[in-house]
Amino acid sequence: MIAQSCMDISLASPLLGGLSPQTFMRRHWQKKPLLVRQAVPNAIDLVSRSQLVALAAHDEVESRLVVQRAGRWSLRQGPMARTAMPPFKQPQWTLLVQGLDLHLPAARTLLDRFRFVPDARLDDVMVSFATDGGGVGPHVDSYDVFLLQTQGRRRWRIGKVKAPELVPDVPLKILANFEPEQEFLLEPGDMLYLPPGWAHDGVAEGECMTCSIGFRAAGRDELGREVVQRMLDAADLDDRGPLYRDPTLAATHEPGRIPVALQGFAAQAVARLLADPNALDCALGEVLSEPKRGVWFDAEVQDIDASIGVRLDQRTRVLYDDGHVFINGESFRASGRDARMMRRLADRRALTATDVAALSEGARALLDDWLAAGWLQGAD
Repeated sequence: MIAQSCMDISLASPLLGGLSPQTFMRRHWQKKPLLVRQAVPNAIDLVSRSQLVALAAHDEVESRLVVQRAGRWSLRQGPMARTAMPPFKQPQWTLLVQGLDLHLPAARTLLDRFRFVPDARLDDVMVSFATDGGGVGPHVDSYDVFLLQTQGRRRWRIGKVKAPELVPDVPLKILANFEPEQEFLLEPGDMLYLPPGWAHDGVAEGECMTCSIGFRAAGRDELGREVVQRMLDAADLDDRGPLYRDPTLAATHEPGRIPVALQGFAAQAVARLLADPNALDCALGEVLSEPKRGVWFDAEVQDIDASIGVRLDQRTRVLYDDGHVFINGESFRASGRDARMMRRLADRRALTATDVAALSEGARALLDDWLAAGWLQGAD
């Protein structure tokens, strides 16, 4: 397998309705929706109904079943067997399966077509199968999403959120006062991009399947907690640093009060920890490259076959900054030619035999470790 070349982001793309990735990002990304007819001509044979149902029965696959009946909604979390689902002839139910890019090579290939957005923002490929009238109700997402119709037809109504109140006593976050502004009927191959904050309601017209390519948007406080926790985990706990001293401490009649000087000492300690830019960058990269929950790898002891090169396992996440390479939640210092090759691995998700041969002995040993962990595979 030859390493895939990087995308030319200046070229017009049918995927984006004739816009180049550069133009799309400038005009639409997090700004306004875009409807693309035949973004993927003749749609894409991503997954069959029977395959999707089989995946939903696996413990390591995240799935949900949404059923609407007599005006009432129900939600069930997977895994679930086929016998737990309604008959296919029953209308108004939906099966949603997350993370297909972790399990199906075709889904990973589809996700790669959207790598004009940084990998740090890529989330996953979700597929929803719905019988006639099926959907999850009008709702709003906090992330960017491309809705690609792969089989059948689905009618989408979209609009800006004017009233965020939700329907009470329902296991789904359904908007109580949804006011659609636009309506589109998507056929196989059509795609609708929606920025965060746009309310939308998709209803199947007959049996259909829709693929959602989603982009994660971590909350500020959530990301901050995860990064700080990583920094604390990496801190050298044996190095206690200077001890707190208070030789001028006076006698007190309020022994329960925390001394102001001790509060200041603690604030300085935290500020010193967070002031290390290298530690902060390292922690961020580790957090962003962490595999999704439930992901596991097939470990296999093998050495690099320099004649064929290597490729990343479809579940592996690799990112980099100016001084590090991050893979599946771990960080490594990199510089010079090794750094260039590791960045190429991240960008192209593969290295040719020539690329591997250019690595230092230490970097090739690192690739051997990743091969043994199942993070890498020999290229086909």
